[in-house]
Amino acid sequence: MNMSPLRSREAYLDYSKNRINDETVSLLLELAQECGLRERIDAMFRSDKINVSEKRAVLHVALRAPRGADIRVDGRNVVPDVHEVLDKMAKFADRLRSGEWKGHTGKRIRNVINIGIGGSDLGPVMAYEALRHYSERSMTFRFVSNVDGTDFAEATRDLDAEETMFIVSSKTFTTLETMTNARTARDWLLAGLKGDGKAIAKHCVAVSTNAAEVAKFGIDTANMFGFWDWVGGRYSMDSAIGLSTMVALGPDNFRAMLDGFHQMHEHFRTAPFARNLPVLLGLIAVWHNNFFGANTIAVLPYEQYLKRFPAYLQQLTMESNGKHVTLEGSQVDYDTGPVYWGEPGTNGQHSFYQLIHQGTRLIPCDFIAFAESLNPLGRHQDILLANMLAQAEALAFGKTAEEVNAEGTPDWLVPHRLFEGDRPSNTILLDRLTPQALGKLIALYEHGVFTQGSIWNVDCFDQWGVELGKALAQRIIPQLESATDPVLEHDSSTNNLIRRYRNHRRSTSA
Repeated sequence: MNMSPLRSREAYLDYSKNRINDETVSLLLELAQECGLRERIDAMFRSDKINVSEKRAVLHVALRAPRGADIRVDGRNVVPDVHEVLDKMAKFADRLRSGEWKGHTGKRIRNVINIGIGGSDLGPVMAYEALRHYSERSMTFRFVSNVDGTDFAEATRDLDAEETMFIVSSKTFTTLETMTNARTARDWLLAGLKGDGKAIAKHCVAVSTNAAEVAKFGIDTANMFGFWDWVGGRYSMDSAIGLSTMVALGPDNFRAMLDGFHQMHEHFRTAPFARNLPVLLGLIAVWHNNFFGANTIAVLPYEQYLKRFPAYLQQLTMESNGKHVTLEGSQVDYDTGPVYWGEPGTNGQHSFYQLIHQGTRLIPCDFIAFAESLNPLGRHQDILLANMLAQAEALAFGKTAEEVNAEGTPDWLVPHRLFEGDRPSNTILLDRLTPQALGKLIALYEHGVFTQGSIWNVDCFDQWGVELGKALAQRIIPQLESATDPVLEHDSSTNNLIRRYRNHRRSTSA
């Protein structure tokens, strides 16, 4: 076996601790060719409408393209449009960070709250937490996504409306959760600013394409930042959706992150599959999912700043490949879309690693680490990395009964202390958690997911599974709020739960 680790300009992938050998890799690469992965990659980069169910191009790669690049959608080069928005974002960020932008009463804005949900929240909050080391520490950044009122209440509890800016992120400006929170934000601002409706324009900006609704809300459309339908929400964190990220990090750091994305895009587009990090990461995931029945992958960052990265990957991976039909609409007869989950090390070692080491389920792991700490404190980084390396080694090689016996363990205790080993893992090692490194890491997983979806022949870029529940919620809301008992035509379980909720509200308001 010759499983040599791979490097792509400071991103290093060791995939040697998997249930593979040279023949396995050769066969997986052959599978990729037979499934048309090269053609699919080329189609994405030349802006073919590979999101077939919505008849859209898929061009998050254009968000990260340098000035002067030429990427066309329906004959129009979209790169100048991307950089026009980026320049507008940079001017806004600089004004806010410098204190030039003042609130309605003339006070400096010190608090920024991003209101969004899904890709309009998970990306910005992950990027902020991941790159907090580089953030403007004189400002406070918070994120509201859940329609549960607790989320908004806790985010604003200790803030002054005169010093607070809301970024409302909704393409249509009609998203239920986002606009419910946005209206609550408007009420909160007006309560703190003596009810002056003109104040909203100084304390709210929009990331949207619906100018009419933005203006109706009270936001100056000059402070509306647009994006495009060829970018899906889970791929949009570095579009205008990342406005809060740019305010926190500054335009230079934001552009460095874009450069990291672009470097990984070019590696994915041009590198031979046998040396292509996203392709190999995706193929190994397919190998475990479809040939070993491993229906889950643990993502284990040994870096506290990446504490929200597994949650971000959950949307990227499971919304992309959680599909039951092929691109042609036929029912699949194989597993797609493994469950991604995880927690930072070393915390997880004292929690769920027991199941990974000695449980009955096969759970492949992705270990992620950085050689250099952003906060060097004595021996901390050595101990952190030693733990990660030890966990990967222990999973791979385990501990035999002979080794346990040699420690003088009683025979009855030996089975309990036995480690089977042969538990697969990848290790992704980068030099330092910089904005550029984060861009590379995200793009690595984006293209790994695309590789998986290409093998499974599914549409990685639609998400119809989120629609049914949203539509039903719109029916149920008036039934919960109605002053008179509504006619209920749901199933018996749902009807009963609605009545129980209404009865509770009636009893508490009496």
